[in-house]
Amino acid sequence: MPRFLSIVRVDETTAPPEGPSPELMERMGELIEEITKAGVMLDTAGLLPSAQGKQVRWEAGKVTVTDGPFTESKEVVGGYAITQCKDLDEAVEWTKRFVKVHEEYWTITCEVREIAEA
Repeated sequence: MPRFLSIVRVDETTAPPEGPSPELMERMGELIEEITKAGVMLDTAGLLPSAQGKQVRWEAGKVTVTDGPFTESKEVVGGYAITQCKDLDEAVEWTKRFVKVHEEYWTITCEVREIAEA
């Protein structure tokens, strides 16, 4: 069965500075438990804010390292999930349920892509 990577992009300008609400974390926990019991979830995690990260770039034969936050990007990767689903449509359905657990003030974009098997 194919595996899929869901890359969670968060608009840090609409995300609360204190992070997700306790209610959101409860809903998220319930959904993750359901996805895990269904045998779909392989791994998932959220990421710390971009201000606590760095970007490493290779361009024109040179490496540059930039401290976060990454001002050139409105959306940053805020987390990921790796699922095992029968097809892309099923992976998208689970991802739609994931984005819906967030309050309306969040702006979340998930890119769902099949993982290439060697």
